[in-house]
Amino acid sequence: MRRTRGRTVEVASLTDLDRRLAAGATSMRGWHLHDLDLRTHEDALAAVDVAGVVLVACTVADQAALQARGAVVLPRIPDVPVDTGRSSLYTGRELYDASSYADSLDARTYAWSRLPADRERSLARALHDHAVDGALLDWVRGRHLVGVMGGHALVRGSEEYAAAAYLGRALGVAHVVATGGGPGAMEAANLGALTARSPAALLERALGVLASVPSYRPDVAAWVAAAFAVTDLVDDDAGSTLTSTLGIPTWHYGHEPSNVFATAIAKYFRNSTREAILLEVCDVGIVFLPGAAGTVQEVFQDACENYYADPASVAPMVLVGREHWTERLPAWPLLEALARERTMESRVHLVDSPEEAAAVIATR
Repeated sequence: MRRTRGRTVEVASLTDLDRRLAAGATSMRGWHLHDLDLRTHEDALAAVDVAGVVLVACTVADQAALQARGAVVLPRIPDVPVDTGRSSLYTGRELYDASSYADSLDARTYAWSRLPADRERSLARALHDHAVDGALLDWVRGRHLVGVMGGHALVRGSEEYAAAAYLGRALGVAHVVATGGGPGAMEAANLGALTARSPAALLERALGVLASVPSYRPDVAAWVAAAFAVTDLVDDDAGSTLTSTLGIPTWHYGHEPSNVFATAIAKYFRNSTREAILLEVCDVGIVFLPGAAGTVQEVFQDACENYYADPASVAPMVLVGREHWTERLPAWPLLEALARERTMESRVHLVDSPEEAAAVIATR
């Protein structure tokens, strides 16, 4: 993720570049410049040591001269549907920018991501995910996040979907809710968090609207349209105050579309990067709703982080659903055994309901 001080410095605007040069910088080693037109800064670049600077998708007056002085110049890669040097997170409206899902940025990017890997495509994906890292670090700064993990298979209109939404609402009052950004339990938690500072009746109305399109199968466009009808409902409600919420999905699971109730969406190509960062940003703790293989993976990936963490960095883990986690998918006995006689032992919890989970996190 992006650092603004230290050996790596990300520069995403000419204003930032001018400020750093005016402060007396004599070397740009370790600086990463993204998508800037540097043709007006030829003299400024000539006055400093550019060995080790990385220019990503920048326009320059004399590329060969900069490379001869030690600069690394990475070109703008053609035919890539996303901006590989973006400096902000996505929004739902940006991903679903067409009435037809097949024509949307999200669908076009997923299709592009399935093309055979070559050097240019691999570089483009890596640059994009690096840029999202930086934008995400900027977004989370000053915020405290609680994660909600759970299965994508929950359908709108079900009791379990509503329970996940009310969990997100309860957690969103004091913390920022982060999810994997997909459908099902993730969508429900993002929805609940979005309405955390709005009247409870608004969430009830939203759940009713969504129930008319229970799943993204067989029509993603209809599923998205129902969600946008809810966001419009929230925007138009005079008593509502939108609450920030985060989704971290991946095009690796392109068949599971991103939900639009996250006000900020950090969407990655590489799923392993996305999984690690999703756990990393949840400093308040994580609630695990019933899920299948993906949720089990997240439970033990988080358990590994807590097992080896400094005692002051161990974050609560709350598994919801005693029967699910002890009989259907008995992750709890192993988690309990791993935690025994370690700092994390007092911070792993098995509860029966989302209300109990919210109460555990409320003590943080």
